[in-house]
Amino acid sequence: MTEPAQVRMIDGGYDRETRSLLYHAYRHEPTFAYLFEADRPGYDHRVRATIRELVRQHFVQQQPALGLLCEDRLIAAALIAPPQRRLEVTESWAWRMRMLLSAGFRCTRRYLDYHDAVLACLPGQAVHVLPLMGVHPHFQGQHYGEQLLQAVHDWCAEDPHSQGLVLDTGNPRYLGFYQRQGYEEVGQIAVGPVVEHVFFHPAPAVSQQAQA
Repeated sequence: MTEPAQVRMIDGGYDRETRSLLYHAYRHEPTFAYLFEADRPGYDHRVRATIRELVRQHFVQQQPALGLLCEDRLIAAALIAPPQRRLEVTESWAWRMRMLLSAGFRCTRRYLDYHDAVLACLPGQAVHVLPLMGVHPHFQGQHYGEQLLQAVHDWCAEDPHSQGLVLDTGNPRYLGFYQRQGYEEVGQIAVGPVVEHVFFHPAPAVSQQAQA
């Protein structure tokens, strides 16, 4: 990273850029490969449609999202689900219907089961969750992931009631990265043949209490 990117709250005005960025970030992830059946024709369409519907619903419901911009180009993004609004996207019947029509019944059911399993691992109710986060492949390996996570931590820490932040991954190459950023594993779930690791990063106030 030659210089830090600009951190910005993003909204529906960045819908198209966010969808493109997250599609490229997730299409080769093991979890998505299982959920949306990479071995069956139409996989790219199902991933693209799922990202489109998740991002669209997130912005329609005016949920928070953070982005990193370099020279006005969005290079990284994180969708944030606050404690009191975690289920609003997947509980929407309009979202479910669009998912059924674009990704199909079986893939939609797999995604919802995966989503529910991750939520069952949460260490408490007062936590923020990152349903989607990614750095554009062209900018990976340049420490923008660290900058984005720190920006998310700082934003969530402004909520005095937040106990921390939860995210998950089924990609083994990210495990060490999250641990180095201060995350602790709080659960594992089986997503077909993929082992999904659920990580928790305590809020600053929680860390201080634990040290005391």
